[in-house]
Amino acid sequence: MSVAIAYGRAAVGVQAPSVAVEVHLTNGLPSLSVVGLPETAVKEAKDRVRSAILNSGFEFPTRRITVNLAPADLPKEGGRFDLPIAVGILAASGQLRCKELECYEFAGELALTGKLRPVSAILPMALHTREAGRWLILPFDNASEAALAAGDRALGAQHLLDVCAHLAGTVRLKAVEAPQSTLHADGPELAEVRGQQQAKRCLEIAAAGGHSLLLIGPPGTGKSMLARRLPGLLPPMSKQESLETAAVLSIADGGFRPEHWARRPFRAPHHSASNVALTGGGTRPRPGEISLAHNGVLFLDELPEFSRSALEALRAPIETGRVVISRAAAKAEYPASFQLVAAMNPCPCGHLGDALTVCRCTADQIARYRGRLSGPLLDRIDMYVAVPRLTPVEMRGNVTGEPTAIVRERVARARRRQHERDGKAAARLTASEAESACPLGEPEAQLLQQAMEQLKFSARAYHRCLKLARSIADLAGADTIGCNHLAEAIAYRHWTQTSY
Repeated sequence: MSVAIAYGRAAVGVQAPSVAVEVHLTNGLPSLSVVGLPETAVKEAKDRVRSAILNSGFEFPTRRITVNLAPADLPKEGGRFDLPIAVGILAASGQLRCKELECYEFAGELALTGKLRPVSAILPMALHTREAGRWLILPFDNASEAALAAGDRALGAQHLLDVCAHLAGTVRLKAVEAPQSTLHADGPELAEVRGQQQAKRCLEIAAAGGHSLLLIGPPGTGKSMLARRLPGLLPPMSKQESLETAAVLSIADGGFRPEHWARRPFRAPHHSASNVALTGGGTRPRPGEISLAHNGVLFLDELPEFSRSALEALRAPIETGRVVISRAAAKAEYPASFQLVAAMNPCPCGHLGDALTVCRCTADQIARYRGRLSGPLLDRIDMYVAVPRLTPVEMRGNVTGEPTAIVRERVARARRRQHERDGKAAARLTASEAESACPLGEPEAQLLQQAMEQLKFSARAYHRCLKLARSIADLAGADTIGCNHLAEAIAYRHWTQTSY
């Protein structure tokens, strides 16, 4: 007797097989053994399953029972195997007659009473089930989350008896409706930020093209406030983006909350975060902050305070949108298409260029502080944005900034232009795609050439400047890049040691 289930870590960007639960009854001393690289929680399933079957009014077979979890070389963990093991035993012993077991996949932990308890990593299971064209039976508390991916093929059950009644055809389980998102309902409002018109302009450009930016300014000037308003400016997530993001969150330690469906993630790890915390890993690989920010925003405040190794680990994911975690016992690949927003002070004391407070840092101290950020990392940041201190008059003035909804509409129009023309956001264009999507006239080409010579742009900086100018032109509704668009992009790419 064989019952298939979806393995909880199966598929966030990785094709992995289902785990088949094969139950075989033979004559011999009554026993129950589980084989196929089970971890401790899976080995303990035999006691939970035995009590659940007996307390549900069934007989536990007094024969030798072998449960094989195939494929044998894939480690199995967690309590999600309880339900399929119980169903397999009942079917193999003839107490449950169902000719359509191959049409179902099961997942769920059993209490000793037979009640079903929720498990983690439901969305990857639901995605696999939908692709395989099967029905997924799982605990009722997980059903709404699974319905986001599997739709009406996700069936929630409260008890083992409910599952058996459905399979026997006596009382059918009902599909649970997917929860509705509260998109942008409780995000911070951009109009609340006083002054900082240039920084707000940069936020709009970054949202329009998916660009990264570094906010530089003294303490208390609103860098964190600005960064936290970027997710609200981004266009709504597509169904595929929502599934990818939710699937990553589902397999993380914190899990996925269905009410956050289709909401752009915003991750802001502390600067003490390790390399593994940012990129993912561990003995059993888990996604890190950059993957949890997939299709959303990763905010790194106090950027120079992060460890050098943690920051350098961001370089490849920024370019590729994926992170590969290799360990001796396992290898995992997770999506990491995030939008990087970072903030830092211009110097160790934070007051370089501040009109109200004198900076007392020496040139060597400033150089060492900024030297914590490598050139290759800075080369991957699209915009350097000054966030100066507001004057008392600006602080007391009325709030006259544009609301988030109006800016978001402009951003959405620019994104639509990019997807209709190139099929992706401007920041995601490859070098060859940028050349074809960003043609320059003779004046624009000469301007960019002069910038490359005077500002010592690398080849990467050249293409990033092109893509940034493309986003600025799309916001303006222009079909071609003009000198004004290119000049603005060049200005945002320039950061010297004496300015911020």
